[in-house]
Amino acid sequence: MLHMIAAPESPLLNPDERPAAHVLNAHGTAPAVLVCEHASRFIPAALGDLGLDPKAAVSHVAWDIGALDLAKNLMTLLDAPLVAARVSRLVYDCNRPPEAPGAMPSQSEQFTIPGNAALSRDQRDARTRNVYDPFRALLGQVLDQKNMATDGPVMITIHSFTPVFNGQARAVELGVLHDADDRAAQALLAGIRQQTTLHAEMNQPYSATDGVTHTLRDQAGRRGLANVMIEVRNDLIDTPAKAAQIAAQLGPVLHDVIRQFGTPETTRKSKMMGKGQ
Repeated sequence: MLHMIAAPESPLLNPDERPAAHVLNAHGTAPAVLVCEHASRFIPAALGDLGLDPKAAVSHVAWDIGALDLAKNLMTLLDAPLVAARVSRLVYDCNRPPEAPGAMPSQSEQFTIPGNAALSRDQRDARTRNVYDPFRALLGQVLDQKNMATDGPVMITIHSFTPVFNGQARAVELGVLHDADDRAAQALLAGIRQQTTLHAEMNQPYSATDGVTHTLRDQAGRRGLANVMIEVRNDLIDTPAKAAQIAAQLGPVLHDVIRQFGTPETTRKSKMMGKGQ
């Protein structure tokens, strides 16, 4: 049984705004855990609007457009738990460590974030303590409990990217990213190319050198779990209907990857029974 971590007392998030992260389908049976670090564009009332231009507040700089809808569809198709952040990455980017400049950016693409300019150490620590730490702790707890039940879940993080960046159109539709462990990424890319119509590339439009694989390394890598990051161009998932269509293509491929690298609970139980004989 998953025992939820209590939300910390915080002046940053009022009681109605907590927790900073939550788990959906906590008792999903697949030997996998889905993650969506940039699921929300919510900014706590204590921070006002961070001085954002209204266009920026609803743009990709505030969240990964369509990523949560895609993740929820995959959660259902795969029957896997999903850990999702509930606070905008402009408050704290949960896919960055506290020391990274991008954890609380003052500039993102063409937008300036005035509320993040010249943050004091105490202000940075408060955001880390009340957004990143609860997210990291919850994901770690879900992985550990799933690992106890399955002896090796696959961790899959879901993201989206813009069709145009710095004036350049991006032809790639789906990126498959990895950190040091590329097992799941190689299998996923091969499956996508064989079973879907998506234009997929390895480590595009980002790679580990861009600092985007923090969650993979910090959570799955140190636990020895197979892992992969999926980036989908956001014009393909910017409505619930589109997200469902992409999930329908990815679901069977991910199922094969999970079957290859995850250990089902029934298999683990059989192994344990064998040891006891």
